[in-house]
Order: sequence, then C-alpha cells, then structure tokens
Amino acid sequence: MIEGLGEPVKTYDAEEFKVKQKAISPFDFANSINYTKEDLIVDDWSEKQYNAFIVNKSLSHGIDTVVAANEMNSRPHLDAKLQYDFLRGFVRKKKRFNKWLKPEKEEHLEIVKEYFGYSNVRAQEALRLLSEADIEAMKGLLKRGGK
Repeated sequence: MIEGLGEPVKTYDAEEFKVKQKAISPFDFANSINYTKEDLIVDDWSEKQYNAFIVNKSLSHGIDTVVAANEMNSRPHLDAKLQYDFLRGFVRKKKRFNKWLKPEKEEHLEIVKEYFGYSNVRAQEALRLLSEADIEAMKGLLKRGGK
C-alpha cells in the first residue's frame, strides 16, 4: 500500500470484465430511452442484452411513446442498436411511470370451472350470468370434508 493513497486499483482484462459486469435489464434500456439518454449499447455483449419486445411493450403504455413503439414493432428486422438509437433520438426526455396492464383476477372463476367443467373463457361468460346465490350453492356442493 502506498502511504496516503490506499490500495491499488485492480485491473481486469476483457473476459473478466464481462463476467463481473451485471446484465442490463430491459427496464434499464427503457429508462435510458425515456429519461437518461445515455448510450447503453457499447459493444456486442450489451447489444445482445437489448430485448426489443419488452422495451417496445414498456413504451407502448405511454400516450406520447406509443407511436415510436409501434414503428419499432413493425420493423423487427432492424438491428437492436438501430432500434435503440432511433428510440433514444425520437422519444423526448421525460420521467414516465406507466402502469403495466395485468389480468383481472376473477374471485369465483375456479368454482365455476370445476362445477361445470368449463375453460377460462367459458367460465368467465357463465360468471356474468350467475348470481351470488348460485355461486354460494355451487360452493356448498363442491365443498369437500377432511383436513
């Protein structure tokens, strides 16, 4: 140790660096496109980390970025670097917090599926027609004893 300067800095060769480097998530790319505007694709490894589908899906939830996401979805043959650079240049810098759509959980769907032997789609259709009393009757008939 050199007095006053601390421990010497360890140097890595290219292979060691790639092992130590953490993977770049699609959300890091989306944040880079939306807000930071820093270039995350600097080599072949980082270009392979770019998942165009997830990035475009995250951009499709914003009213001001849906057009750019649709343009890139219609051109899947383009290189990842080209798509990423287009989106970084096209989308204006702004913090975006868009909610991802999630499927609704039907509370009594499993009961209707088991009682009638329906698929998810058919059970959802039947659920709209059934009353609470009907569902409670089905619960009583399907109730099993035991531990």
